Amino acid sequence: MRLMPVEQPSRSRAIPLRLRWRRDLLFFATAAVVLALDQLTKHVVRATLERGEAFPESWPVRFVHVTNTGAAFGILQEQNAFLVVTTIIGVGAILLYYWYPPFEHAIMTVAVGMLLGGAIGNLSDRLRLGEVTDFIDFPRYPSFNVADSSIVVGVALLVILFLLGRPRAAPQQRQQQ
Repeated sequence: MRLMPVEQPSRSRAIPLRLRWRRDLLFFATAAVVLALDQLTKHVVRATLERGEAFPESWPVRFVHVTNTGAAFGILQEQNAFLVVTTIIGVGAILLYYWYPPFEHAIMTVAVGMLLGGAIGNLSDRLRLGEVTDFIDFPRYPSFNVADSSIVVGVALLVILFLLGRPRAAPQQRQQQ
């Protein structure tokens, strides 16, 4: 039996340590900003609007204080324990996706940071309140919040980047490789 040599990772794919902290800062700062905006806006809505109350009343796009004990589009109502467990698994998957393989493009880092911030924002509501506060209301579309929109934008950015092909490294990174 002959042992095959283990293939070493390509040095060209490795991010130098001096650049990795910038990428990590961008990732965690994006997640923190999304989480802070999500929690702040939900707090303001809970403090200023009664459940079911809308502001402004006659506009097509408005703020309406609603809560959701389920997932997107109202599915899985009253399944809080299941949704908490799957969200924790999802947060772990997001972190793994961020770290392996390391991203070389800032937009991918921001997109995955948006996913993390949005997931933690809604998880926080589920753990503290047993439900998620939604408040942005468009005609003929379920209400949503900053965390939900951040997740949608993050996924859309990732899909666009993958459809366009692997993003090139920034000029600074190409010169240093």
